[in-house]
Amino acid sequence: MKKVLIVCYYWPPAGGPGVQRWLKFVKYLPEFDIEPIVFVPKNANYPIIDDSLLKEIPKNIRVIKQNIFEPYGLAAIFSKKKTNRISSGIIPKHEKQSVIERLFLWIRGNFFIPDARKYWVKPSVKTLSKLIKEENIQTVVTTGPPHSVQLIGLKLKSKFNLNWVADFRDPWTSIGYHKKLKLTEYSQQKHKILEKQVLNFADKVLVTSKATKQEFEHITSKPIEVITNGYDGLKIETTLDKSFTISHIGSLLTDRNPVLLWEVLKELCDSHQAFKKVLQIQLIGVIGDGVKESLAQYGLCDVVFDRGYVSHSEVLTLQAKSQVLLLLEIDAAETQGIIPGKLFEYLNARRPILALGPINWEAGAMVEETKSGASFTPKDKLGLKNVLLKWFNAYQKGELILNSEGIENYSRRELTRKLAKSISWESS
Repeated sequence: MKKVLIVCYYWPPAGGPGVQRWLKFVKYLPEFDIEPIVFVPKNANYPIIDDSLLKEIPKNIRVIKQNIFEPYGLAAIFSKKKTNRISSGIIPKHEKQSVIERLFLWIRGNFFIPDARKYWVKPSVKTLSKLIKEENIQTVVTTGPPHSVQLIGLKLKSKFNLNWVADFRDPWTSIGYHKKLKLTEYSQQKHKILEKQVLNFADKVLVTSKATKQEFEHITSKPIEVITNGYDGLKIETTLDKSFTISHIGSLLTDRNPVLLWEVLKELCDSHQAFKKVLQIQLIGVIGDGVKESLAQYGLCDVVFDRGYVSHSEVLTLQAKSQVLLLLEIDAAETQGIIPGKLFEYLNARRPILALGPINWEAGAMVEETKSGASFTPKDKLGLKNVLLKWFNAYQKGELILNSEGIENYSRRELTRKLAKSISWESS
């Protein structure tokens, strides 16, 4: 078997979408004659914990851990809740930020470049340099964000004649929350310089969307391959909710607040008593204050079921039981290439997906192409209302079902097959 070193920050017991991609790749790589050696932080300050994911780590996989110092731990002395929210990418609008939040953001953006995990780079390079020599490792994969992980790959590449694959689960300088970090001009330029160095020194770049590939092609001529996120396992067979449940899985940031949807649901409740009687809005994960305010404004609080964070295994069951699954993205040009990881598990749940996002949204196009639901911009009120009524009528008849196509291409095993070929190409 070929040994491949995989360096990542998010690893069980970390919860949330960031941990899923490489946890699943690692699970299937041995089937393709690749032995993954995983390198992760030992005492990371994860904003979300999901102990159930520890059971999903393959028993035959070697996991090496290195202590990490994170300033978020010190900042939490002043406000643990606010620190965790910022660490998770949940940044309130400027006018609603407290003095402490504004200070944290400014310090985070300008003192910790590319991010607050930067102090993990130097000790990790030292530990991994010894490992690479002892194990004769020829291929290293780094995955971000956090993008400080990419700097580990950059430094290892400068020391050894190895194949370095830089995996980007999200863009770097173009992602939405990057603009909210109150960066000085110097800090902005430093981010771009580091981004350019990583993209040009890596032997291959992996991205999760076509839009990110197109963006990076303006920065580097190195090979860039799209390997999306995916779903794992078979469809969960369960009884559907009796209510007309519209479920959103994951953090619902204020910037993703689907105001038009709340408006449409309010109008449908006012005009259709049968609709109002069975509607349930199920929110699973952290909810932004602006979202809560909008739900109250449209009088929908009585039909909202706020579950908070639940384990990944429970999420799979809840989304399989839902009548409709809600997929949201910020309405902006820079989010057109964002494909939320939850989309693929939505696809596997085989429940109708209601997607609301920017025009030319890549994720919305995937929903339409696989016949897994309907996609709208946040301005298409008539289309949104019509499809909700159509689905509600089908629900009343017990006929709200899907005949989706091609979702097997997004299974974790098939995606790992593609990854294995990509890594083998690097070593040829």
